[in-house]
Amino acid sequence: MSTESNDAKPLLASLVRAGDQQKDAGRITDFIFMAKDISNAYLVTTADGDLMVNTGFMDNIERNRKLFAPHRTGPLRRIILTQAHADHYGGVPGFREPGTQVIAERRFVQTWRYFDDLGPYLKRRSARLWAGTMNRGSQPPPPPEVVPDVVVDRRHEFEQGGRRFEVISTPGGEALDSVVVWLPQERIVFTGNLFGPVFQAMPNLVTLRGDKPRLVQRYLHSLDLVRNLGAELLITGHGEPVRGTDTIRAALDKMHAAVSFVNDAVIAGMNAGKDVNTLMREIRLPPPLAIGEFHGKVSWAVRSIWEEYSGWFHYDSTTSLYGVPRSSIDADLVELAGGAAPLALRARKKLEEGRALEALHLLDVALGVEPVHAESLAVKKDALQQLLRESGGSNLSETMWLRSEIAAVEAALAKV
Repeated sequence: MSTESNDAKPLLASLVRAGDQQKDAGRITDFIFMAKDISNAYLVTTADGDLMVNTGFMDNIERNRKLFAPHRTGPLRRIILTQAHADHYGGVPGFREPGTQVIAERRFVQTWRYFDDLGPYLKRRSARLWAGTMNRGSQPPPPPEVVPDVVVDRRHEFEQGGRRFEVISTPGGEALDSVVVWLPQERIVFTGNLFGPVFQAMPNLVTLRGDKPRLVQRYLHSLDLVRNLGAELLITGHGEPVRGTDTIRAALDKMHAAVSFVNDAVIAGMNAGKDVNTLMREIRLPPPLAIGEFHGKVSWAVRSIWEEYSGWFHYDSTTSLYGVPRSSIDADLVELAGGAAPLALRARKKLEEGRALEALHLLDVALGVEPVHAESLAVKKDALQQLLRESGGSNLSETMWLRSEIAAVEAALAKV
């Protein structure tokens, strides 16, 4: 069954595919050019050669080189990397020239090593969320190992061809090794994905894919740092630039207020004795502070902030201390229920009452014992589709997870 919500493309999916049909580099100013990629690459020209902010993904190197070629003015003096995610630095080997200096934050190599060490694990998880979005005919080459020539600790300043550049450490948002690039004379800031892949949206402090947690206070501090620059042009990692000092300031003010509201509400809820699941359901942004939930969500931020402050033990069950999951008694519960069929029937009733999540709890028990039980699979598919419809299809990770779960259920049903 397909619905309009099921087929709708989340905004983030459109952004990461925006460069598919790009024929010419986008001109942002008379000296800044953009190649749209999974994460955009930017060329900055000066009177003494060129500079890049990020280089795009590994398998788009040749395309991005061709986009920038008509605008190159001299040797590529520097490449500044805003974070150690492959869509930002994957093109370094293809762009780097003799004498090109690579600049990144001091935790860049540490972050790169994290993704390399956990490569197989994270690749499996990422594929579950991104395979349908990227729609690649073949696997891209592995991310290159990049060791910066200049390591930024707090701030690194230089001049190139009459332009002043400041590279500022901003460890928050989407990466612990994030930097922004500030051109004080022109009042232009490149923020990479400090604010996530979609501007003016809730940060994804811990991704579904898996990542080192980003701390909410670091995010707010970094946001405040950028806010105080007073930029007239803000260039992000995805999408079009944001123009106008007042527009930029208003957007950053709103983002800071929204995330601060969530942070304060979590602390208040913890002190009031409420558990994390209750707060995930209860905490909502007031309408004046509403921002997008395209990559992160308010409820996910609630959980991330809770565990940042309190850790993994929620004082909810002794069993979580010992590594024995609830699923270890699935067979007992199915036996007591008289088989998987009564659980599927109860799950169907929950679903008809609009309680899809409770239905899925019951189905996890039933399918944990009888993985190909037809009625349980059918109810699970309907429950997942209900959640997908209710989600509105705006958050990419949520949408792709639900779609992947539906596809898995359909594959199981085909074998029944």
